[in-house]
Amino acid sequence: MLRLGRHEFGPDETVVMAIVNRTPDSFYDQGATFHDEPALARVEAAVAEGAAIVDIGGVKAGPGVEVTAEEEARRTVGFVAEVRRRLPDVVISVDTWRAEVGEAVCESGADLLNDAWGGVDPRLAEVAARYGVGLVCTHAGGARPRTRPHRVTYDDVMADILRVTVGLAERAAALGVPRESILIDPGHDFGKNTRHSLEATRRLGEMVETGWPVLVSLSNKDFVGETLNRPVKERVLGTLAATAVSAWLGAQVYRVHEVAETRQTLDMVASIAGRRPPAVARRGLA
Repeated sequence: MLRLGRHEFGPDETVVMAIVNRTPDSFYDQGATFHDEPALARVEAAVAEGAAIVDIGGVKAGPGVEVTAEEEARRTVGFVAEVRRRLPDVVISVDTWRAEVGEAVCESGADLLNDAWGGVDPRLAEVAARYGVGLVCTHAGGARPRTRPHRVTYDDVMADILRVTVGLAERAAALGVPRESILIDPGHDFGKNTRHSLEATRRLGEMVETGWPVLVSLSNKDFVGETLNRPVKERVLGTLAATAVSAWLGAQVYRVHEVAETRQTLDMVASIAGRRPPAVARRGLA
């Protein structure tokens, strides 16, 4: 069972996490949700389309203009409070690697800290423990925040992913983060080249076998673009293909831009797997 905020998700229940970028320079939307009202509209639309979690980020993952912790907090803390006021039941996640930002958003009502940079600030897990919120433990290959991989190598990429993510998860649990609120993430593109990310997807079942819920962040990433030779705005089909494979292999949470398309893909896979009945079943019965 996965418990986040007011929600409990069964082991066979797939969950959509909608990306809400509070940045002016996002690789995907180029700042479309930087200002409050468009961002709030995005949250409400995502929830209506089937997202159970919204993931709010104040710093883009890639290189760019420096964003201080103070500026990151300015972009996220008040927004988290407003989302909590408007949508008291939605699970609010914040994408940050900084403990001071994590503390501030937890005070404002966040339920989950999404640490995409692999515990680079070990105090973030301590914050999660102190507030009793969830934590995403990600493999980033030792990369520093906002850097791109350069000639990175692994003897066995999945072995390294398992070592790091399970280690981070066990540390978080030992600190007092509720075990049922900890997820592990292979970190597609983070500290990896395209072949590494493809192998991580292919072997995702090994992460599922650890017993920790698995989160994947596949949406429109470079490994999809390089695999199919497609620019950012033409990666949806590749993303959904990777989503279907990940769902078949047992990943539970999907961090995405396209909520409705992802929800339909996950539901179709669940029905093929026999975990979900068809929404309508009339054919051949009349």
